[in-house]
Amino acid sequence: MPQRLTDRSPVIPPETLVASMVPPPRFDQVRFETYRPDPEQPSQAAAVETLKAFSRTLDPPVKRRFGRPRPPARATGVYLDGGYGVGKTHLLASLWHTAPAPRAYGTFVELTHLVGALGFADTVAALSGHRLLAIDEFELDDPGDTVLVSTLLSRLVEAGVKIAATSNTLPGALGDGRFSAGDFLREIQGLSAHFHPVRVDGEDFRHRGLPAAPPPVDHEELVRRSESLPQASYDDFDALLAHLAQLHPSRYGALVGDVDLVCLAGVHEVADQAAALRLVVLADRLYDRDIPVVTSGVPLDALFPRELLEGGYRKKYLRAISRLTALARQAQAA
Repeated sequence: MPQRLTDRSPVIPPETLVASMVPPPRFDQVRFETYRPDPEQPSQAAAVETLKAFSRTLDPPVKRRFGRPRPPARATGVYLDGGYGVGKTHLLASLWHTAPAPRAYGTFVELTHLVGALGFADTVAALSGHRLLAIDEFELDDPGDTVLVSTLLSRLVEAGVKIAATSNTLPGALGDGRFSAGDFLREIQGLSAHFHPVRVDGEDFRHRGLPAAPPPVDHEELVRRSESLPQASYDDFDALLAHLAQLHPSRYGALVGDVDLVCLAGVHEVADQAAALRLVVLADRLYDRDIPVVTSGVPLDALFPRELLEGGYRKKYLRAISRLTALARQAQAA
């Protein structure tokens, strides 16, 4: 009998939060050497070299026999700016893997949850000794959270922590639908002198030369697939959306942490923006953990209506469709 995600309400103990700030399983083995730059996009190879150079600034200060330790050469923080599916997370995780300990890696949502669980002062204390804080999916959706994290990063930079981030913003007002470096640096109040934007151009690698998303399966096939693996889950789509509304997004990873296959019945278009954004976070956590997805109902590229795809969160929804489609192909191949 398959398990149901809607029966789960995971709790993450605060004392384990900092220790668990590592790249997700999909990115356990990635390194700069495993990144394959598109020869048609020179910014990708340039980004690799920029981050390699940045990684060399993360070493602890050189100890001298007399006097104070010699500080490392001053280097700015970096953030990776580009469209979805160009490998920004791969590069960020590769940087983390090259960094000396202690180091921390998390999404923007996980970082705000850390502050909420530990408190601001204890979070500063917990991270101040780190050589690197890597932040994936940096959000500019909520001004309050943005100012909170801006203040946190200011304190950490003062303590000598290097910061690296991938960008994720509201692209509605931008001509090319990408992150505006100027907007990012204005939002991160007082940190503009510490950040160097690194552009990563290109097309979504998940769909280079691949066919369209596989079609949904019928109910009988969905049940069969859900019973094919002991760690598969089976949920009604509407019930799962309602359950996600009761969980903080930082707990979505733990929700699916030990699942090998996710089966969703009755998938349909999601027009409610709040529900759609929660689904985006779930898609990210499924993709991070390399969990295949099988669905019945509408095709995955029809999850979000046109008004959402043309709105301010367009980039998020396209990334979710891209990632869920890749996971559906993975399930089909299996």
